[in-house]
Amino acid sequence: MNGLRIVRLANFVTPASGGLRTALDELGRGYRAAGHEPVLIVPGATASDVDTPQGRVLTLPGPVLPGSGGYRVLTDRGRLRALLERLRPGRLEVSDRTTLRWTGEWARRARVPAVMVSHETADGVLRTWGVPRALAEGAADRLNARSAHAYARIVCTTEWAEREFVRIGVRNVVRAPLGVDLRRFRPGLRDAAVRARHLRGEDVLLLLGSRLSVEKRPGRALDALAVLRNQGVRAALVVAGDGPMRAELEARARAERLPAEFLGHVRDRDRLARLQASADLCLAPGPAETFGLSALEALACGTPVVASASSALPEVIGPAGLAAADTGPAFAAALLELLGRPERERRTAARERAGLFGWDRSVAAFLSAHEVPQGYGALEARP
Repeated sequence: MNGLRIVRLANFVTPASGGLRTALDELGRGYRAAGHEPVLIVPGATASDVDTPQGRVLTLPGPVLPGSGGYRVLTDRGRLRALLERLRPGRLEVSDRTTLRWTGEWARRARVPAVMVSHETADGVLRTWGVPRALAEGAADRLNARSAHAYARIVCTTEWAEREFVRIGVRNVVRAPLGVDLRRFRPGLRDAAVRARHLRGEDVLLLLGSRLSVEKRPGRALDALAVLRNQGVRAALVVAGDGPMRAELEARARAERLPAEFLGHVRDRDRLARLQASADLCLAPGPAETFGLSALEALACGTPVVASASSALPEVIGPAGLAAADTGPAFAAALLELLGRPERERRTAARERAGLFGWDRSVAAFLSAHEVPQGYGALEARP
C-alpha cells in the first residue's frame, strides 16, 4: 500500500537560504525514501510545479518581505487554501508560526493531523531586534499559545527551543532534532590548498557560515577577529553567506584592515564542505539559533565550533566546542581556548559529536511526530 501524502508549507526560503532549506530538502528525501509522498509549497517570484529528489515542490507567487534581504511569504490565502483542498494531504507540516498559522485551523476543520515546526524562538527573534525581554516574552507567549491550539503538535528541534512552550504549559510539544549528511561533510575533505588560498599568509583560519542579517549577529565574528589580531594571533576570517548586512560588514573589515574574505552564498555544497573541513574553527554567534545546521556540518567536517551561550547550540555541540557570552572578547577567548587543545583531539571530538545527528534519526523523529508508525503501509492514504 502507498504511504501518506505529507504536505509541507514554508516561508522565508530562497535559493540562498541556509539551514531551513537544507532541512526541508533532507526531510523530504527521507519521507520519500520511507515510502511517503512529500509535497513542499513555498513562495517565489512565479508559480511552478516540479518534481525533485525531495518530492514535488510547488511554488506560489509571494511578495518579498521588506527589509528581509529577499525572503518571500505566502500571502494569498485563497489560492493556498484551494491548493490544499486539491492536494488532500494525509499530514500537514508547517514551518512558519506567523503568517501561516491559519493553516492549523484549516487542517483541524479538514480533519488532517497537522504539526508546526518551531525553527526559531519567538522571544529570541524579538529580542535580537531590540524588543525588551519582558515585552518579547509576553508577545511570544501569546503567539505560542495560539500556535499550540491551532496544531495537533508543535515540533521543537532542541530542549532549548522547547522551553518557551513549556513555560506556558503547552503539552502537545515533541522534540525532533535535525541532522547532518555525514558522508558529504567529513574530515577527509581538509585541503591544504584551500587553507592556503583563504589564509593568505596568516596562521589560523576562522569560518563564519551564516546569513548576514541582524538576528544572526555576524558582526560578532569581526569583533572576535579584531581582538585576536590585537593579541598577536595571525587569524583570518572567511565568511560564507549573504544577506542585508554584507555591505556594512565588508566596509567595516576594510576600514579596520581586518583579513576577512566574503564569499557570498556558497551554493555548491561540496565546496562548502571542503571549506568547513579546511577551517581551524567555526563561529556561530547567533543568539536566537534553535539548532544550527551550519555549525553541525562544521563538526561533521572535524571543525570545532564556538557558539553563542544564549542559543541552543551549546546543547548541540556539546564537548566538541565552547559556548561564549555575546561579546567579541568572550568569543576570542573561547577561540583561543580551543586552539590550545591538540588539533587531532579537537577534530576527533567534533566528528564524534556530529555522528550523533544523522538525518535518518531526524526523519524517524519527524515521522513519529506525525504519528506515522514503522508499519506505515497499513495506514490508508488519502487520495
